[in-house]
Amino acid sequence: MTALPLAFTLGPLTVLLISVVFIVGAIAWLRWHAFFALLFAAMLVGLLTALGGTGEGRFIKTIETVMVEFGVAAGKIGFTIAIAAVIGVALMESGAADKIIRRFIAVLGEKRAALALLACGFVLSIPVFFDTVFFLLVPLARALSLRTGKDYMLYVIAICAGGVITHGTVPPTPGPLVVAETLKIDLGLTIVGGIVFGLLPALAGLAWARWINRRMPVPVRETAGSSLASLGEIAARREDQLPGFWVSIAPVLVPVVLIALASVAGTMRASLPSDAAQIFEFFGNKNIALLIGAVIALVVYARQKKIGMKEMNAGLSSPLEVAGVIILITAAGGAYGAMIKNAGVGDSVRELASGSSVNYVLLAWVLAAVVRVAQGSATVAMITASSIMLSIAGTAGFGVHPFYVFLAIGYGATTLSWMNDSGFWVISRLGGLTEGETLRSWTVLLTIISLVGLVQALIAAALWPNLWF
Repeated sequence: MTALPLAFTLGPLTVLLISVVFIVGAIAWLRWHAFFALLFAAMLVGLLTALGGTGEGRFIKTIETVMVEFGVAAGKIGFTIAIAAVIGVALMESGAADKIIRRFIAVLGEKRAALALLACGFVLSIPVFFDTVFFLLVPLARALSLRTGKDYMLYVIAICAGGVITHGTVPPTPGPLVVAETLKIDLGLTIVGGIVFGLLPALAGLAWARWINRRMPVPVRETAGSSLASLGEIAARREDQLPGFWVSIAPVLVPVVLIALASVAGTMRASLPSDAAQIFEFFGNKNIALLIGAVIALVVYARQKKIGMKEMNAGLSSPLEVAGVIILITAAGGAYGAMIKNAGVGDSVRELASGSSVNYVLLAWVLAAVVRVAQGSATVAMITASSIMLSIAGTAGFGVHPFYVFLAIGYGATTLSWMNDSGFWVISRLGGLTEGETLRSWTVLLTIISLVGLVQALIAAALWPNLWF
């Protein structure tokens, strides 16, 4: 009996297409968890690539390679994501997030409450997951609307406009953190640049919020777990029961400043004393900077709750469990990206594009947008698109600074949230909006933000291909 040959060659682009279809089908149609979809996709890419190879044991080696790459990816981002989750929960439980919100509204005035909510969403979504930020801010939006008798849609969409931008383009949120690590971009640059390039899309989102509020006013409605009566208690909470403003915002501000200073010091290393450069580098390391932020957040939390170390440690179980799931997903995505690179996808795309001008910024946006619309998760879209783009770049790079590709991926993964996205249902259910109202407000908002983000990235890449800051 003749044995069947094990060597069967598939082109790298065919392997890529099969793997992307597999991811989308597994998540959108089979309802698999993103962790399993990405990890099995990495195995699939490796096994399909191994079909064209020779040598005994190559399939076993492929599986082992996937697991090694999974561990490498987890090692790069695991601690960062866990600490960011701890900061987020400590901010909420201590009342620090509430204090930040109230100070923003006090400074800007109730007439500019929409701008204040936009700013709060923008700031708080840097260390806190967007769903959590919305859960935190929407009761305030409901209370403000009950007080004024109007503008509920304006307040809800303003929160969303601020939150989704930093959720998609500013580390240490998991999606942009993975993209920055994958494309090997300085973390300080991505934080500062993500904030700077988020201002215009945020203002565009606020303009849309005002427009849709005038044309589709929505009353405050009862929602599960949030009765109208309970909102009065939230609004009436005394501010002297909350921590001070500067200690409240310090867990967010201090890590951002430390990481940014380390990036600046890195560019000026030759003119700085050796000891000073090492100090900046140490305290600006993402793990050290976020650890300092977490310590501040936990001290504030313990003082406000008047609890000891034992009780505080018990309260950390929930955020670490949430972070564990995110770490698994992002590490599986890292393994998938490594296998895509090993499959030679980048060489094939570069060969296909030889002799023509490829705009890698636009390509990155399209890749992220297609995966986002197909399966719903922005994080999965960012992981998939960044993995493919890294493989495409090779030694020649993108022709522009990779930061622009980072932006394009973040904004591409933001676009067109619809009913296959969990965020869609968070806005609908917690916000008290119908599906139709959510599609006409939230879905359009994210598409506007995505397109504005893409256009400014394209313009900036054309004018300053190597950045100006």
